[in-house]
Amino acid sequence: MNIALIVIISYLIGSIPSAVIISKLFYGFDIREKGSGNMGSTNTFRVLGWKAGALVQVMDICKGVLAVLLAVYLFEGRLPFPNATGFQDLTIVKTIAGVAAVMGHIWTAFAGFKGGKGVNTALGMMVAIAPIELGVAAGLFVIVVAASGYISLGSIIGAVSLPTTMAFRYNVLGVDIQGYHTLIFFCIGLAALLVFAHRSNIKRLIEGRENRFTKLWLLGKKS
Repeated sequence: MNIALIVIISYLIGSIPSAVIISKLFYGFDIREKGSGNMGSTNTFRVLGWKAGALVQVMDICKGVLAVLLAVYLFEGRLPFPNATGFQDLTIVKTIAGVAAVMGHIWTAFAGFKGGKGVNTALGMMVAIAPIELGVAAGLFVIVVAASGYISLGSIIGAVSLPTTMAFRYNVLGVDIQGYHTLIFFCIGLAALLVFAHRSNIKRLIEGRENRFTKLWLLGKKS
């Protein structure tokens, strides 16, 4: 019952529509009616400016962190299924809670099951699970955005780099990663979920219709 409760609460935490709340509370309109229509931080940055965008981004990251911390608080005892991984039971619960929060952000129960892309909430979750891989993903995100101006492309590259970096560290560099053979599949699944959430962006990128974030397009920018 504890696991089910953790999943439900984590999903509801992830479902909190931060951008919608901020736009309605302080600006008097629904952010989904402006810009790309997305309720993520990128559209908030573009429509409402950096202060509101930064606030939404922090709130979305905190959803992932809060879900993991709540899982630690609520979980007692052992898992209701065999743990065949190299992780402690509590780590498995943290992962389950984090994924539930990401799914809540992508398919929010409070906004018609249409939410954001889940990147920031996944970021909050991954801080405690794979900090080195997250650091590489963040670095690639910054480089790609600075070189192209596309937030979506940076997010996709960052997501794909999570399992790629982990596989490289373990198989090429020989780094001993606890529970690698389980964690790598989790990272692949998370990356696939984030890429799936960006499917409309991928289509626009291919067609050359994706909006650039020109203020962040710092390298190779055409005049």
